[in-house]
Amino acid sequence: MAGNTSSAGRVGFVGLGNMGRPMSGHLAAAGYEVIGFDVSPDAMRWIAEADGITAAGSLTAVGDGTDAVILMLPDSDVVEHVLLTDGLLASLPPGAMVIDMSSSDPARTRDLAARASASGVTLIDAPVSGGVAGAVAGSLTIMVGGDEQVFTAVRPMLAAIGARVVHAGGVGAGHAVKALNNLLSAAHLIATSEALIAGRRFGLDPAVMLDIINGSSGRSGSTENKWPRYVLTGSYDAGFPVRLMVKDLKLALGIERATGTASAVSEATLAAWSAAAADLPADADHTAIARWIDSLG
Repeated sequence: MAGNTSSAGRVGFVGLGNMGRPMSGHLAAAGYEVIGFDVSPDAMRWIAEADGITAAGSLTAVGDGTDAVILMLPDSDVVEHVLLTDGLLASLPPGAMVIDMSSSDPARTRDLAARASASGVTLIDAPVSGGVAGAVAGSLTIMVGGDEQVFTAVRPMLAAIGARVVHAGGVGAGHAVKALNNLLSAAHLIATSEALIAGRRFGLDPAVMLDIINGSSGRSGSTENKWPRYVLTGSYDAGFPVRLMVKDLKLALGIERATGTASAVSEATLAAWSAAAADLPADADHTAIARWIDSLG
């Protein structure tokens, strides 16, 4: 687990999938009383068997008596549905806090924060990087968007989930830097895959190539982690679907376009990932793009 904290209160947690389960488990192990909810019956069964986590009777009950409610959901559409359509925001008392750890649209996050503020609720963003492996190990990087004072207050809680908790700026800043980070990750992975597949076809051993590259200027998270762990092994199970990578690429491109930034490489990256997503199974892991590239020629 990441940093340890003393018992510090009651935390609601909505979204107990591959990432949310280990994250909520770290909170419970750090002494927090975790109240969990998910629309998935399988996730609710998991809660019943998890140590230190109690199932909420309903979504709107997840915030009862809590200091904060954490959301770990796929995107802004789901976040808005949970908060607005399904009534979680309206059920929270003035003074409550919502921490959106999903990969959401920063502009929509700012709008939601304003709506929450009108109800006396503070909403901040705190997306993560590190994947399922990082969630399990408690080694995630957490990028927080919100007021400095609020960041100081929530940092001990977030330190129970991740090894590195960074204040990115105001509300929406965490979601913005997460999208831009994933743009870089996507570009690294596709370039790495093209280079290593070309090298293998030339007669080079990919494992030897990776050993050389990881001591040279071409190294990246894709050469140090994704290719050795998920591509060479043939597992393709890093825990982040290709469809979510495409979603994050679109968010990053939206930021580039809105700021008038040149985006030729980003546009090409999105085009390639979109083509891969169209060909691969709907639930394919993003590392399967290496297999997709290998199938093209």
